[in-house]
Amino acid sequence: MHAGLITGRETVELIDFPDPTPAPDGVVVDIQRCGICGSDVHAWQSGDPYSPAICGHEWTGTVSAIGKEVRGLVEGDRVVGAVPPACGACEACVAGRSAWCTNVMLTAIGRDPLAPAHGGFAPHLAVSAGRVVRVHPGLSVEAAAQVEPATVGFHAVRNTPPGLGDLVAVQGAGPIGLVTLQAAVAAGAGRVVVVEPNEARCSLARELGATDTVAPDEAGDLIRELTSGQGADVVYEAVGRPETIQQAVDRVRRGGSVSLIGFPIGKATIAPGSWLLKEVVVSAALAYTHDDFDRCMGMIADGRIRLEPMHTSTVPLSQLGAAIADLASGTSPETKVLVDPR
Repeated sequence: MHAGLITGRETVELIDFPDPTPAPDGVVVDIQRCGICGSDVHAWQSGDPYSPAICGHEWTGTVSAIGKEVRGLVEGDRVVGAVPPACGACEACVAGRSAWCTNVMLTAIGRDPLAPAHGGFAPHLAVSAGRVVRVHPGLSVEAAAQVEPATVGFHAVRNTPPGLGDLVAVQGAGPIGLVTLQAAVAAGAGRVVVVEPNEARCSLARELGATDTVAPDEAGDLIRELTSGQGADVVYEAVGRPETIQQAVDRVRRGGSVSLIGFPIGKATIAPGSWLLKEVVVSAALAYTHDDFDRCMGMIADGRIRLEPMHTSTVPLSQLGAAIADLASGTSPETKVLVDPR
């Protein structure tokens, strides 16, 4: 079988792998859909080393083979790729900080000892059984393929929740930002301003619950106008560019909170004096926990988080490289592109 991998700058290769078999504590998943993530696009643009295990990590499929030590799963189960529960044995877990389990983090970034040789841009994938979570029965295949990125936004809002009635700003209306917007509304935000230069994505943000959308160069003025000059209560930074980190702090009120979600490439220049003068609380949200997946899927199933409007196209594996190049262009009309590797 062939698996799609980003092997260098602006390079995608379809590499031949043998059909997988499950490890004793693993499963084989027949992949139905795999989403193209912003991290895939950034890796393609930069050519920096990129773990093969996370090149295509937004996948869903059905279990087709089970290792002899696996319990609780059966062939035919619909699953999504996730992270395992906290291990309970690493230094973080022993210290009572299981939400920051070292082994879970290694799995999330594709650096664990059991990381597969490729991701979900392939018809079949062998992974540890701890990495799969059953799909909520109310989710379509297209929604299930977006659970992983949705859980990133859910985790960020869970870590840095708005207060009831707060004015929230979300920087970026890509898939992560659009879920962050919806999670913030569900958490009680009173008004959500989405900062985004692409009008098509602004329209989608309004459809999904944004009360205001605004271009980046006009965002500061609008937020000041809406808050009598104070600034947003919470800013979620989902763009992932070095310059947008300081912009997030510029747009928050004194004593407000900034949540960094997008992963920027390179170093960022900040104005630390403004951070100090505002006594701003800056937090970061990288990935998620096992528990986040079940909770997020529940919100998708009951309609508080809508994913279908974000799905704009599905392409075959042979078009993976072209789809990534289009998303990297900065002018693509696409929001979430799924790959059907079958």
